[in-house]
Amino acid sequence: MQIISHQIDQASPSSSSEEIVYAHRLNTKPLDSFEEFERSAIDRTISTRFEEQVDKYPDRIALVDSGSAISYRELDKKTNRVATSIVEAGGNSNAPVALLLEQGAHAVTAILGVLKAGRPYVSLDPSFPPARNNFILKHSGASTLVSNQRYLDSLDLELDDIRLVNIDQLDTRKYLEPATFGLSPDSPACIIYTSGSTGRPKGVIRTHRNILHDIRQYTNFLHISPEDRMTLLYSCSVGGSLRDIFGALLNGAALYPFNIRKEGLTHLGELLRNEGITFYHSVPSVFRNFVSTLRVGYRFPELRLIRLGGERVLVSDVNLYRQHFSNQCILYTGMGATETGHIRCLFINKRMQFEGTIVPTGYEVEDKEVLILGKDGELLEPGVIGEIAVKSCYLSPGYWNDQDATTTAFISAPGGGLERIFKTGDLGRMSSQGCLEHLGRRDFQLKVRGYRVEAAEIEGTLLEFPGIQEVIVINLQDKEGNTRLVAYYAVQMGTKPPSVSAMRYFVGERLPEYMVPSIFEQLDKFPLTPNGKVDRRALPLPKGTRSNHDVVVTELQTAVEKRLVEIWQELLDVDGIGVNDNFLELGAHSLNVIQAVSRIRAEFHVDLPLRYVFEHPNIAELAEIVENA
Repeated sequence: MQIISHQIDQASPSSSSEEIVYAHRLNTKPLDSFEEFERSAIDRTISTRFEEQVDKYPDRIALVDSGSAISYRELDKKTNRVATSIVEAGGNSNAPVALLLEQGAHAVTAILGVLKAGRPYVSLDPSFPPARNNFILKHSGASTLVSNQRYLDSLDLELDDIRLVNIDQLDTRKYLEPATFGLSPDSPACIIYTSGSTGRPKGVIRTHRNILHDIRQYTNFLHISPEDRMTLLYSCSVGGSLRDIFGALLNGAALYPFNIRKEGLTHLGELLRNEGITFYHSVPSVFRNFVSTLRVGYRFPELRLIRLGGERVLVSDVNLYRQHFSNQCILYTGMGATETGHIRCLFINKRMQFEGTIVPTGYEVEDKEVLILGKDGELLEPGVIGEIAVKSCYLSPGYWNDQDATTTAFISAPGGGLERIFKTGDLGRMSSQGCLEHLGRRDFQLKVRGYRVEAAEIEGTLLEFPGIQEVIVINLQDKEGNTRLVAYYAVQMGTKPPSVSAMRYFVGERLPEYMVPSIFEQLDKFPLTPNGKVDRRALPLPKGTRSNHDVVVTELQTAVEKRLVEIWQELLDVDGIGVNDNFLELGAHSLNVIQAVSRIRAEFHVDLPLRYVFEHPNIAELAEIVENA
């Protein structure tokens, strides 16, 4: 039975009316506690909506972190204390407040506290290099930093004239009553920094109104209710976290933060099952690796919805959903950007089938019109490939402290009014039935594990490395469909080729982990197009060997070493790994580490903390730990 085809001329539903409904909206009866998110609610502020949930559900669980549950009443008091501390710290009352906290209850509490203090927040990620966090801190103009004792004791940030609020030392004796501080719905609520094509991050402004509009769509499409228990797997520094945090806490639902890098995917299954999670949300690459950890017969009877976003969804992901989750669980995907919020949706049940390997992006959502534009901005007919653009009243106002970038990306809609058009830089085409197919980037912006990455930012960083003359960064998919960054480089004449480990360390000191290339490939010269530009399509495939790495292969000594090498080679698709090779320097990223821990657990019945692999990344050291365990 065929419902949606990867071929665009057949991309619209062509089967039963019941299945067509699944493609457009959630075809299940809402829970009794579901209440529609009214349109009037978007004309207020996030804090006002949260306070309404506190009044309605004071004793319901709002947040569960590391087994500790916090009610809406308790969370309200905690956020008021944060707000009080921010106000008392002083500083520019219009400036953003920066957050440097590990994903979890503290970070969520701080976000709500900043909003209650009438300020926008900008979240730094503790895993980012200090240079990147320092840039964001300076560029945003933040006048206050909220952190905890752990990070305040080890800060490597430039904090001149910045007030500090220690969330571990809040005064529990006093707190602000709910206040408005004269905010309007169009006041900035947060600034989300994404990779920038100019070689530096760009801060996308999200207002109270456009976040609330996005959450209204999300709530009504997915029937989010106070009975839902929702995951938070995203870092609070990325746009995907907004739907999880506010989708739960602005609807009386419970939010379950889970730090995958710290806890590992094996324990994620335990969280879903033991806590009766009803709503799972992650990027497809995390979902694939999570499913690989599940034992045969492992079931999640209360899980009703799996939301995949941030990357293109593959038909193989749909097959994993079919194999491991109940018939009552629905798969939901679509498309969105930090600048636009959610713009397309697709609901998938067990009966739907697809042609090709990539799932279409889906159908329209309320108040977000998707246009396919030609080179001169003309509207293209269905079936013709062009740039995806979004027309709406509910787009981001633009980029923080960057009017040039705002003017380039956002244009006024014909006819005037409040509607504007955002040019996404993505290529796509529309079927005659209104189903969008996403065909990748028009330029060289990439998506890596849900993060938006500009190749230019990585290339610019590597060009600062001594002796590097030319760099091109592309992304390739491995056999599991996961994205890996490949850096092709050429060295200056007469210069000794640098070591891969040195280049990885250099990039890792300046850019987040997800922007560090997995593979470094040296070229004598780059292929060129007839007009003299680098022909990215003609770049050779990486060799798939360790020949461009620096460590001498040493003969394997034990059965454990042999099996660990086999696991490493399978995960990285690299031949000839030796016991002294560094797993991270061979191109492993955080998801590979998580996969490795899961494979070690299955193979040796040893449950290693993730940090062991980061602290002991070569085969010899890790084999000794496994043998001792």
